[in-house]
Amino acid sequence: MENFIVSALKYRPATFDSVVGQSSITTTLKNAIKNNHLAHAYLFNGPRGVGKTTCARIFAKTINCNNLTESMEACNSCESCISYNQSRSYNIHELDAASNNSTDDIKNLNDQVRIPPQVGKYSVYIIDEIHMLSTFAFNAFLKTLEEPPPYAIFILATTEKYKIIPTILSRCQIYNFNRIRLDDIVGYLEYVARCENIEADQEGLNIIAQKADGALRDALSIFDQIVSFAGNKFNYNNVIENLNVLDYDYFFRITDAVIKSDYHASLLIFNDVLDKGFDGHQFLNGISKHLRDLLVCKDPATIGLLETSASIRDRYSQQALQCNTGILLNGLEICNQFDINYKTSNNARLHVELALLQLCSIEIKKKTESVNLNNSTAKPGIINSGNVQGETQNSSPAKEKAYAKTDTKPVSKIIIPSIKDALNENIQRTETVPEKNIQVSEVSTKYPGGNENREISQPELVEVWLKFASGIDESQHLISEILNAVTPVLKDNSQVVVKVEDEIQNVAIHEVEDKLLDYLRKELKDDSMQIVITREDLKEKGKELFTDNDKFNYMADKNPVLLKLKQQFNLDFE
Repeated sequence: MENFIVSALKYRPATFDSVVGQSSITTTLKNAIKNNHLAHAYLFNGPRGVGKTTCARIFAKTINCNNLTESMEACNSCESCISYNQSRSYNIHELDAASNNSTDDIKNLNDQVRIPPQVGKYSVYIIDEIHMLSTFAFNAFLKTLEEPPPYAIFILATTEKYKIIPTILSRCQIYNFNRIRLDDIVGYLEYVARCENIEADQEGLNIIAQKADGALRDALSIFDQIVSFAGNKFNYNNVIENLNVLDYDYFFRITDAVIKSDYHASLLIFNDVLDKGFDGHQFLNGISKHLRDLLVCKDPATIGLLETSASIRDRYSQQALQCNTGILLNGLEICNQFDINYKTSNNARLHVELALLQLCSIEIKKKTESVNLNNSTAKPGIINSGNVQGETQNSSPAKEKAYAKTDTKPVSKIIIPSIKDALNENIQRTETVPEKNIQVSEVSTKYPGGNENREISQPELVEVWLKFASGIDESQHLISEILNAVTPVLKDNSQVVVKVEDEIQNVAIHEVEDKLLDYLRKELKDDSMQIVITREDLKEKGKELFTDNDKFNYMADKNPVLLKLKQQFNLDFE
């Protein structure tokens, strides 16, 4: 059986022109050879797998070639080139400084430098991982590097230039190698696939290139791994399955849920991710990257920074049109904060779920802030700084003090009330009136206009209210749920009084107030009808609810679904 050669070795570039993604460096080296401007020491710095050692070998081979081509490439036919290709050249010496980093190792190198080349012009010394040398070894090497013999050329390679002492750096020409662009890696993988008669779709190769993180050697190693897994034909699904990579679709769906403030969908998507064996931290980082890519797509000038295939790029562009910049920036900030605190969290699943819930509440918070800014000119019946419009002038000091009391909490502390607002669709409408302890039969008012006198009953008001809630567009389902959860109470002078428990409910009702008021006036035939919104104090039997548990129990009594939700998702308070 023929011995298998890994692609990273089999397709390692052998000429300057075949080096991928480092055209500026290879052009400079070729011009230096052409003009005979060779320095005695070079430092190749850059990430792993981008071609530092490869370029050093090609450069060493080329400067010793006896018959250079017009493009300044080695001829591969002279004795120097043949001996190099057969790994028996005495002019090119490689030293791994990671395992030969002592002072004695460098002294042996210094002794070897004194011997001139037997064949060719130069003795080239390639020292890999030069930053691993000890301080004494650096000092021992310094004198030789400062005054080398004319035939000696040193090529130092490193991934951590900052660890090299300045006296060494000052004696080298420094070449900084870049991470290889995604498109360049994909193009080279396509070339390798053609040479090996392997069918691979571009999206699959794109995932391999992303996983390699700019290192072509890593990309070729992953390519071999996928071929071993799927055979000579593989696609996007084979790649993400083998590499344990989350599908793009998860992040597009999560973003849709964030745009719609859909708490339910986000939690279900995350549960599906966990069921497939993925890590919550990986999922959180994936959301951050996705939001960053969407932000990049917002401007044609930056869309080139998106490293993905053409088909996925179109999908990013379409979703970016649906997201405003505020959502993306706030989302990135939330994900970054939860990423920082992930390792210190005792409940990793709940930690990610809280991040998702905060992401889904971005739009609601934005609307809340908008309402607060407009409160100075608020309409009749809308809460202004905790006071009910229409009562301000006649309010007593004690009442004003009570209204001024706010329930402002950190986001992590009000997450349960937010869940309640999102899940009220499970409450039966028939339960709404009894939960608020309203005496239906006692509240009524007379119809002031028209040719007949009649009374508007409380049940009639509730029926019209719920009819309006059921007719709201599905895209505003959260508002519909909130309207179903609160109970309007008919008071004298045709006022519809609504008690809300938090600012989120206030914002939701405010958003549809004009349409709701027109609908009530039309259906109940009362043009003087007004809506008044009041804040319901979180008190239980005369005692204020200070702790999170007290507040949760208070709300769970009114909405048993909350208790079921807490048990189902194993939620707790931070």
